[in-house]
Amino acid sequence: QVQLVESGGGLVQAGGSLRLSCSASGRTFTNKAMGWFRQAPGKERELAARIGWTGDLTYYAASVKGRFTISRDNAKNTVYLEMKSLKPEDTAVYYCNTYPPGGAWGQGTQVTVSS
Repeated sequence: QVQLVESGGGLVQAGGSLRLSCSASGRTFTNKAMGWFRQAPGKERELAARIGWTGDLTYYAASVKGRFTISRDNAKNTVYLEMKSLKPEDTAVYYCNTYPPGGAWGQGTQVTVSS
């Protein structure tokens, strides 16, 4: 069964940091760009960051640029999102998927930033 598994979320105070991880079982990210997406309560899912297969091409939403860093370890089939200087508006469920997104979404990992 193909499954994306996100982890690393939690409750953190504003200004804090978290590192999210995404791995896949039964599915590889070979030659695929990957993205971290997030969905805040009452809002649509949005792209926060994406990274090319070789890791040399990255994109960040304006709201996270300069604070978030996306990276990947292709040998481990894992994608990371390093989040610093977190703000309450970063509170959301965070998901990873290929970019453009395809296949089933994982459960996501909840990130809650308190003020």
